[in-house]
Amino acid sequence: MRGLFANRMRVAFFVLGLVLVLFIAWPLLRTLTASNPAVLWETVMDEEVRASILLTFGASLVATVIAFITGVPLAYLLARVDFPGKPLVEGIIDIPIVVPHSAAGIALLMAFGRRTLLGQAFGLFGITFVSAIPGIIIAMLFVSLSFLVNGAREGFEAVEPRLERVARTLGASPWRAFWRVSFPLAWRGILSGMILMWARGLSEFGAIIIIAYHPMVAPVLLYERFESFGLTYSRPVAALVILICLVTFVVLRTTVGGRGSRKRQRA
Repeated sequence: MRGLFANRMRVAFFVLGLVLVLFIAWPLLRTLTASNPAVLWETVMDEEVRASILLTFGASLVATVIAFITGVPLAYLLARVDFPGKPLVEGIIDIPIVVPHSAAGIALLMAFGRRTLLGQAFGLFGITFVSAIPGIIIAMLFVSLSFLVNGAREGFEAVEPRLERVARTLGASPWRAFWRVSFPLAWRGILSGMILMWARGLSEFGAIIIIAYHPMVAPVLLYERFESFGLTYSRPVAALVILICLVTFVVLRTTVGGRGSRKRQRA
């Protein structure tokens, strides 16, 4: 703590940073304290609210798993291999961050709608995207996969390539060198990317409301209740969602941060 106020520059930086932290914390705190515990408990017992929150968390988790299976190999290639069109691939991966999410929803609808080629192909297997859970999953996947791929790529870039070469000279196959050397050393970056992607999926609204208004995820339910009944009826739902996200992230940050600290201490 003493080092934080060691000189005037750090004090000035602390004050400026505190302004930003309060800018984030104050609206959240006001929302949490505006609803009394009895109303909040009634919201918890609301079956529609519980179903929407479980759907939101579950769909975002599925999207994260899909991105993990397909995105980690891509991140490894981006970190290790120079190939024609690599800047284009990197740009495509980053595009969902800057594209308005309502536009992303329209693009997904144009690609996965019932009358499109992909929509009809998936329909043969009984999979539909419009007004269905798969539509929610692909919307979350589209808008948040950049976080996982970029996080994993940064993790692989931090691993010295010579460690893989040493493993190869000792007789390890490329697969074995990847799983026994590169992947464990890059795991912290991959995990951070997964957490950020999962979190971004929880808050997605624009793309989901276009391709799958129903069944309603938590952000859509909040919007629907605010539009239909006003602030008083939607505020407890917002408070509950914020509280769940806050607790979840405190647990995740504590767990990931604690493991990282213990590893640094052992090193």
